[in-house]
Amino acid sequence: MAGVSTPSAATYARDVRVTWWYTVASVLSLQVFGLAIWAVAVVVNDAPLAVALYLVGAVGSTASAVLLLLRYRREPLDDGDARHPVWPSLVLGIASGSLAGAAVGSLLLAVALAAQALCLVRWRNGIRLRLVMLLIVVIVATWIMDATRLNPGGYVAAVFGLALFVAMLPPLSATSLWWWDIVRELDRARRAEGRLAAAQERLRLASDLHDLQGHHLQVIALQLELAEKMMGRDPDAAVEQVRAARASVDEARRGTRDLAARFRGVPLPDELANAADLLRAAGLTVDLLVDAEAGRAPADVLGPVVRESTTNVLKHGGGGSASLSLARHRGAWVLTVENDARGAASPVGDGAGLSGIAERVGTVGGTMDATRLGDRFRLTVHVPEGVTA
Repeated sequence: MAGVSTPSAATYARDVRVTWWYTVASVLSLQVFGLAIWAVAVVVNDAPLAVALYLVGAVGSTASAVLLLLRYRREPLDDGDARHPVWPSLVLGIASGSLAGAAVGSLLLAVALAAQALCLVRWRNGIRLRLVMLLIVVIVATWIMDATRLNPGGYVAAVFGLALFVAMLPPLSATSLWWWDIVRELDRARRAEGRLAAAQERLRLASDLHDLQGHHLQVIALQLELAEKMMGRDPDAAVEQVRAARASVDEARRGTRDLAARFRGVPLPDELANAADLLRAAGLTVDLLVDAEAGRAPADVLGPVVRESTTNVLKHGGGGSASLSLARHRGAWVLTVENDARGAASPVGDGAGLSGIAERVGTVGGTMDATRLGDRFRLTVHVPEGVTA
């Protein structure tokens, strides 16, 4: 058994949000770290005015990065929104980077921070790659010019690491955002796949319903037409045709009901996830453990049991905690629902709920056991594999 919770739409959405904030934290951490290391060198070697100008430029550059990243999170169709133009944040980043570089006399720092601001803009397809390649060439050329100007006799090895870190900041940021774009597109494809599957299911339902009702309505129409023609010369035969039409109506109703039940069924992992969400919404701490093959469990048998058990926990539970698990053991599916019974409004086990569960699982050869263990109440249901209601 694989003790993992079945992933849901909320789980995927949470994972995408976590990926985004991880990307933002990585980009900002690299930028702040580089500016902080450079600030140490500025404080040691430069005048107070230069230090103040550098700090203003560093703060402005970081603020620009935050604003650009917040805008980057939006969908591409929102890029042209005049209410939130990108240019103020971009100009702030370029101007702040230029100020920081001028304060310490480093052309490389100014170009790298300006390139960082440019890399945080959501450019259209094809533009970003060419822009990043161009910026790398410009940064390398600026680095060589800076090294020659500051130390004509040879590059100081102690400065190489810091310069390399600052020079690599824009391409690293662009790569991180490129990775985020991939994750977002995968999430969008997953949501589109879900909508397509739902649309296909509705079309299949409409097709089956059309075939079912069309057949029965045609038969009923023919039977009633025949009854009408026979009414004058053979009333008994006409009555038989009317009875046959009524039987066809009943058959159509049964077929429609069976069709609706087939499409209304919810997979058992989703039933358990919904039950856990409902209990959490009621303020309980819920542990959910679902077998990896739970989709093969008899949902028509165990689904109502899950719903009835959830209702019992809400009605009779103490409101502290609960746990739900579904496992496969020795050719049977084992559903266990356990909850805190302290302070229950009514004795656990009263009413017809447990009797109904026992009767439902008993019809398919299953068993139910309800026991109280101290302050906990446990319901355990065993149902053989491969059974149906």
